[in-house]
Amino acid sequence: MPVNSFKNYFLSWFPEKSALTRPCYLSIANLLEKDIRSGKLAPGTKLPPQRELADYLDINFTTVTRAYDLCRERRLIYGSTGRGTFVAALPGSTIDENSSSGLLDLGMVKGFDSVSKPIIEATASVLQKGYLEKLYRYTASIGHLHQRAAAVNWMKKFAVNADENHTALFSGAQNAISAALLSLFKVGDALAVDPFTYAYLPGTAKLAHLRLIPVAGDNGGMLPQALDECCRKHRVAGIFLMPNCANPTGITMDIARKKALAEVIRRNELILIEDDTATMLPDKNYLSFYSLLPDETLYICGSLRYLCGGLRITAAAFPERFRADLLNGLLHLNIRTSSLDAEIMTELILSGRAETVLREKHLLAQRANRIFDRIFPEACDCGDGSFFRMVGLPDTLSRQQETEALFEANGVRVQHSGRFAVSSRPGKNFLRLSVSSAGSEKKLKEALLKVRQVLETLPGK
Repeated sequence: MPVNSFKNYFLSWFPEKSALTRPCYLSIANLLEKDIRSGKLAPGTKLPPQRELADYLDINFTTVTRAYDLCRERRLIYGSTGRGTFVAALPGSTIDENSSSGLLDLGMVKGFDSVSKPIIEATASVLQKGYLEKLYRYTASIGHLHQRAAAVNWMKKFAVNADENHTALFSGAQNAISAALLSLFKVGDALAVDPFTYAYLPGTAKLAHLRLIPVAGDNGGMLPQALDECCRKHRVAGIFLMPNCANPTGITMDIARKKALAEVIRRNELILIEDDTATMLPDKNYLSFYSLLPDETLYICGSLRYLCGGLRITAAAFPERFRADLLNGLLHLNIRTSSLDAEIMTELILSGRAETVLREKHLLAQRANRIFDRIFPEACDCGDGSFFRMVGLPDTLSRQQETEALFEANGVRVQHSGRFAVSSRPGKNFLRLSVSSAGSEKKLKEALLKVRQVLETLPGK
């Protein structure tokens, strides 16, 4: 008899005991394969420990071991030392959290990751290079010289004229922001931000013991006079801005607003973190804050984040006054950029594939935004190349978790404005809906229609 009755005991997989035949190990292996291929056990599922499964089935421990070994040979499962045994992705399949959960995804902005052919081509080119071994040596925490040179040339397209000695590579924009907050500011410093800002900024600022002060804005971005007043009241040390298609509002500043804000930033001697999320190559009139305030600005090149979600790489340009503190912070935080990712980014830039990828994604974004506009014609315009859009919510949907759960119950994943709010009472509620993550235009349309249907069935509608 089993030691444990398992009536109130959780196992991630309960094979049917009555279905077991001899030889028992082969029967277990076949049942496991059946449940994996049917989707009952999703990729990444942790399987029961062998002794617990043996106890449940009332069989010898070695029988389960043989069954697991056979499934490893079939490449259905894999083991991780110290962690356990997990279901593997089937050959030719992908691990898709949304398909396994049955949810349509309008939450995380994934940036049309289906545009992968140029990325694969660039990766293949890198793997054929004769100096690949050198990339894996324990050097160049800020990126190899030729990689930084490629980033410098790329950032020039965005009116950022830096050099290799004032450029560093980071493992994504979030890591660049973390390094900046922890190395350029002192405990207790205040940073001016938009009322709705990058979702992970408040948490990172809390870890760095910094205060975020929301500054009023309008449809053109943060208001210069409001920033000036904020500086007088709170002794602000720095400011965080996303001047192009700000996340989550989608607001893009015009040149006049940038120049007016730059004057306030200069006058109040603020440190500026410019997270530039422009996804396309700008026109000749493009103006970065870095070009206006080169001695005050840490410029984070957000366009590189949209090349490929799996490439955790971005470049940042900084003035000489930030150099020692920022690079020292990078060193002590151990946010070391993957040499392979950095080399793939370099290959994408130098081969021209980076521009090709972003242009293709821009076209997909235009098509996705047209679908959105047909379903939500009343929504604010964020530009035809935006990867996400906003939909207003009634006051009754002010709670983030409850609102997101409501839409998940109707089959679609969304993100509530509460995720991005700096204060507990930001003054308005909305959904930020990704138009770049559904996987296809058909699924995008289906998901948006579900959102519309939920909103129309709310009380008072």
